[in-house]
Order: sequence, then structure tokens, then C-alpha cells
Amino acid sequence: MKLLAAFSIRMRDAHPDHHAIFTGMAWVTLFVLLGKLVGAAKEMAVAYRYGVGIEVDAYLFVANVVAWPAAVWFSLLTSALVPLVARMLQKPTAELQRFRAELFGVSLLLGLLLGVLAWLGLTLFLRSAWTGLPPATVNIAMRVVPAFVILVPLGMLTSLFSAWMLAAGRHSNTLLEGVPALAIIIAVLLFANGGIEPLIWGTVAGHILYMISLTIPLQRHREIEAPCFSRKSDQWVWFWHSCGIMLGGQALLSMITVIDQFFAVHLGSGAIATLSYSDRIMALLLGLGGTAVSRATLPVFSRAQESGGAQVRKVAMRWMHLMLILGILSAAMAWWLAPFAVKLIFQRGAFSAQDSMAVAAVLRYAVVQLPFYFAGLVMVSYLVSRGLHKYVAIGACVNFLVKLGGNYLFIPLMGLNGIVVATTSMYIVSFIMLYQLARGQDAMKSEI
Repeated sequence: MKLLAAFSIRMRDAHPDHHAIFTGMAWVTLFVLLGKLVGAAKEMAVAYRYGVGIEVDAYLFVANVVAWPAAVWFSLLTSALVPLVARMLQKPTAELQRFRAELFGVSLLLGLLLGVLAWLGLTLFLRSAWTGLPPATVNIAMRVVPAFVILVPLGMLTSLFSAWMLAAGRHSNTLLEGVPALAIIIAVLLFANGGIEPLIWGTVAGHILYMISLTIPLQRHREIEAPCFSRKSDQWVWFWHSCGIMLGGQALLSMITVIDQFFAVHLGSGAIATLSYSDRIMALLLGLGGTAVSRATLPVFSRAQESGGAQVRKVAMRWMHLMLILGILSAAMAWWLAPFAVKLIFQRGAFSAQDSMAVAAVLRYAVVQLPFYFAGLVMVSYLVSRGLHKYVAIGACVNFLVKLGGNYLFIPLMGLNGIVVATTSMYIVSFIMLYQLARGQDAMKSEI
């Protein structure tokens, strides 16, 4: 009781930014948990129906490639749009509306262009010998491509709508991220004898429903306008400056999943699926901590910077230490529970006990990254809120090089486990570098 009373007093006397971050993290964590539980149910359904067969390899190969443009776009929008909206709230509403309409138009045109390029590029690439995929897997992948091309423009628009909701300080977009997984569950279970097609069309339908579900709350709050294809807003200069700095780094960093599957292809049939099942559990862990902290801290840090920013560094460092400790505890618990979690979630139907052992082994290596990932995201939010996009971009480029070098170093020694060891090495280097950059900037500012 004394500990609870002391904690209550500490929270009551804390700076308002701590309260805002804690409240945001609570809501995001709840929404992430619900969304990831739906995602876990989807993985259970897919594992039951397909196991680690070639259908899953083909599906994931194409899905990860077409998801890459949207992942880059969302990263750019999150880092550039959230601080920009904090600045624009001080301006007339008409300016914000104009910029929203024009950004909608740019996202739509960019999505359509990239969709066409994805269709042409994937078709040619799968017909070449460079993929390393077995012929049977290539044949299935070729059936996936025509339907999945639509995911590129859909992904660009859903990234935009999610970023708008995040910039407005609302976190329901995190909950809605589970909509595609729910559609896949329904499709896979209802059409159990339909080959790969239920998985394909369930994915497409899910992303369409996801876009609709994001549009409804934006429309209700009058935060979405019809797309405009001009660029007359004064905010484009600042936006493109921020995006231009971040683009190269985020594009490279978002390619890591795609690169990992190219390495996994050469480790035998089922390697991509094994890595993917481990990644799905990691996505739950990373989402509960990482998504919560980044989406809760960035809006608060950005608003605080616009109001003077005197307390931002102190708040950021406190949350960085807190997330480092939370990550260590989470990693220890996850390492212990890994075999039980994999067996509980996946081991049924076509997914065997041997498959569970393989996925659990990869997962145990992967969880070591948790403390460095969580703490590093606080540093990213802090640097972005201060407009130091170039440091985050430099960090992303270094991450890519560390990851690529780690793959070449560890995969020959450790096989599939080497891929996640390389990822852990990347996050360790990233955290140390971002922390040192933040300290260096703070020291320079104090001297000035």
C-alpha cells in the first residue's frame, strides 16, 4: 500500500508531459494488444491451413515487397507530419485544410505510379533466376502479384490517414490496424479448400476495409478533404525538406525485411515462413512497447518543442531509461516463454512440433533486441521533435550497413538464427549512436 501511495504521489507531482505520454502509451498499448491479438489469431489460422509450406513463402515474398513503399511513406509521414501539424495548429485552419487536400492528391498519384511499377517489376523479377525461389514457389507467387498490386496505392493512402490521426493525437488508428488480419482469418477459415486464393483475396479485402475504417473517423472530425493535385500550400517547403532528409535512410531501413527474405531463401524451403512466424510474435512484443512509446512520445515532444521545449530533454531521458529497463525485463520473460508461446499460437494442423522448435529457436535470439529497440525509439522521437531529421536519417543508413554486414557475418555461422542476431546488433549500434547524438546536441545547445 505504501508503494502504491508513493507511486500515486509521484505521478501527481510529475510534469504534465509525463502524464500525456503515460496516457497516450496506455491507450496505444491497449489498442496494439487488441490489434496484435487479432494478428496472432490470423497467424494461427494461416499456420493451421498452410503450415510452413511453399504457399506461405510465395505469399510473404510478394507481400513484403509490395508493402515496402507504404512502410517508407508511413515512416516519412510520421517523422515529418507530426511536428509539422504541431506548427500548423498556430496558423489559420484554411492553411491546414489546403495542405491536407494537396498531400492526399500527392499520395494518391504516388501510390498509383508505384503500383504500376510494382506490377511490372515483380512480374519481370519473378521470371528471372535472381529470386532463388524454387519453381513451384515462383508459380504461386505469380498468381499473387496481380491482386497484390492494388495494395500499393491502398497502403499509401492508409499510411497517410494513419499519420493524420496520429498527428491529431488520436490513437484509434492503432486499433484499426487489425482489420486486415480479421478479414484474412474469415477468408482462410471460410474457404479452407481454396488453395492460396482465400489468403490473397482476404488480404486485399482487409486492406480495403482498413482504408474505409480510417476514412470514417477522419470524416467525422472533418479532418479529410477531397484530393487536390496542386501544390500551392506554403508548407510544402518544410515538408519536402524533412522528407528529403529522411527518405534515403528510411527507404534503406524499410528494405531490411525484404533483404532478410532474400537471405532466407537460400537457407531452404520453409525458411521464409519460419522467420515470418517468429517475426509475428516479435511484432506483438515490439508493438506493445515500441509502437506505444513512439506514437505516445512524438506528439507530446513536438507540442512541447513548439511551446519552448525546456523540459523535453529531461522528460525524454527519463522515458529512455524507463524503456530500457522495461525492455530488459520483457526480453528475459519472452526468452523463457518462447517455446510455450510458439506451441500455443501455431502448433496445430499443418504446423508440426518440429516447426515449433525451429520458430522458438529463432524467437529466442530475436528477443534480445527489445531493450535497445524500445529505448532507441524514444531517442528518435526526441530528435525528430527538435527537427534533427538528419541525425535520424544518418542513423538509419548506419543501421542498414550494420544489418547487411551482420547478415553476411552471422548467417554462415548460425544459419537462420544469424538473421535475427544481425538485427539485434543493428539495434544496439542504433541506440548507442542516437543517444550519443542527442547528448552531443544538448551539450552544444547548453554552451550556446
